[in-house]
Amino acid sequence: MFTSLLIANRGEIARRIIRTARRLGVRTVAVYSQADAGAPHVREADEAVLIGPAPARESYLVADKILAAALATGAEAIHPGYGFLSENAEFAEAVIAAGLIWVGPPPAAIRAMGLKDAAKTLMSNAGVPVTPGYLGEDQAPERLQKEADAIGYPVLIKAVAGGGGKGMRKVDAAGDFAAALASCQREAAASFGEDRVLIEKYITRPRHIEVQVFGDSHGNVVHLYERDCSLQRRHQKVIEEAPAPGMDAATRAAVTDAAVKAAKAVNYEGAGTIEFIADASDGLKPDRIWFMEMNTRLQVEHPVTEMVTGQDLVEWQLRVASGEALPLKQAEITLSGWAMEARLYAENPATGFLPSTGPLSHFRLPDIIVRVDSAVDEGGVVSPFYDPMIAKLIAHEPTRKEAAATLAAACRGVEIWPVKTNAAFIGRCAAHAEFVAGRIDTAFIETHIADLVVTPEPSRFLLEEAAFCATDLLPPSNEAAPPWSSLAGARGFRLNASPRDKITLWLGDRQLEARPSPLADYQRTTFTYGDLIIGFEDGAAFEFRTRPMGAASAEEVGSGSIVSPMPGKVLSVSVKAGDTVKKGQTLFVLEAMKMEHAMAAPFDGTVAEITAVAGAQVSEGVTLARLEASA
Repeated sequence: MFTSLLIANRGEIARRIIRTARRLGVRTVAVYSQADAGAPHVREADEAVLIGPAPARESYLVADKILAAALATGAEAIHPGYGFLSENAEFAEAVIAAGLIWVGPPPAAIRAMGLKDAAKTLMSNAGVPVTPGYLGEDQAPERLQKEADAIGYPVLIKAVAGGGGKGMRKVDAAGDFAAALASCQREAAASFGEDRVLIEKYITRPRHIEVQVFGDSHGNVVHLYERDCSLQRRHQKVIEEAPAPGMDAATRAAVTDAAVKAAKAVNYEGAGTIEFIADASDGLKPDRIWFMEMNTRLQVEHPVTEMVTGQDLVEWQLRVASGEALPLKQAEITLSGWAMEARLYAENPATGFLPSTGPLSHFRLPDIIVRVDSAVDEGGVVSPFYDPMIAKLIAHEPTRKEAAATLAAACRGVEIWPVKTNAAFIGRCAAHAEFVAGRIDTAFIETHIADLVVTPEPSRFLLEEAAFCATDLLPPSNEAAPPWSSLAGARGFRLNASPRDKITLWLGDRQLEARPSPLADYQRTTFTYGDLIIGFEDGAAFEFRTRPMGAASAEEVGSGSIVSPMPGKVLSVSVKAGDTVKKGQTLFVLEAMKMEHAMAAPFDGTVAEITAVAGAQVSEGVTLARLEASA
């Protein structure tokens, strides 16, 4: 095997490859953009090379920079991971032409499977069942409309060079076809530089079944069974599992045999995935599963296959790229138990799943009960430049029901702040009765969205613990009862009762009351951050305050200083030095964690100094203005 490897990627897949390479004694070289200078994959590699600014098009997508880094560091091979340049045949050819080893399939195989229409024609000729549809070269709108009418509605229009759900439209009636086609073509041209489309019969209860295949340079091809990736949102996978629920022996044989046949048709080498669409309206049947596309790379969801087969697929990739034969024959690859993977994204389900970026001041993942493949660590930053997936949680148990329960429990144990995540959402997905029963298809999330996206409510126990933490932030009680009055605000002192009967807390603009009580349920965590009390429960983060948002503390009132309560961006400044202000008047607006916070004057006075500048980023505790009280 080669002794040094450059990883042309970032995040959790770069860290994943480094782990296996280190175990095999292979030296690793990381590449990174300016935004990733402090990223974990940079620290964990044996050597790291800066390749450009934050935007991927100026760094991770620049083949010449990656090749130069490999040659400068003496790397013998390049592993592309997934995404970025992983399915770029020109990049693969450039790697090989430079005398380096390409850890991936032959460029010819990448090209053969790169366009959906050509790939389907190739598969059909090889005897692999394909979805009924139109794959022709004639792209005239009239011809496409005619073909759709002949297939029968609903149909699916798909960009031939598409992926990730882009360039795809479902059409339910003939009268909607022309507008949907034009929209699909515009999106395809903008995303892929290619506006050609194909048309498929739309499956009303589709299941997304894929098969992991592996080939070597000695002509061997095997499969490592199937995965079910039906739980999707906007064509993006959310939870994947292996094996597929409801898969009987006859259907498994049909789909895995078709996958191996597909790989052999393009003389495939390395890791690949053959994706199928199944009509699940009457369960999984051998004659109701059709080829959809091939991914000529390692998949994001490869860990579930590793867990149920006991194999390290990255090790297989490195050995095959080194010229070795596949580690196992087909009969030696067995299934054990059930695995599920959830993709933890930095996004906010409550705002339509908008991405969330910023610092990871608190970052805890439950790696005791599940495998965790993480892209980031505590103290890191979620950048707006790359995919918002920050980790994968993978459960492996003897049965599907147990795997779902473990995955749901792991999601409930996620603690991330101030970045918003989908942890509570995917926890509800994994615990949903219909999902646990295996009654899933690609419309599952859309169908059950009201059950899955809800506003979390803190339990009484969490409120009591937050109130307990608040006793450290509040001034002592004014009750005159020497010698106890000096201890009235002390969190640690108790004598048969709390020093305060009830504490008032604010959750957003809601006022709540709770009796202080120390944490008794260790599934919950609270901590203080400035004047905030952060609580975690069931995968959700709660921000409690001891005063209304924007109000000043006693110390701030006394000094006249207005300080930033947390890291954020100054959106606007409405006063200047010398201005006279009234108590409660907005001085400036701070944006933090995708929320706006109006910072108000704590008393009547004059602005003695203002350092806040619109558009500037500020850290927690920075003085933004200083007031002098009116005489």
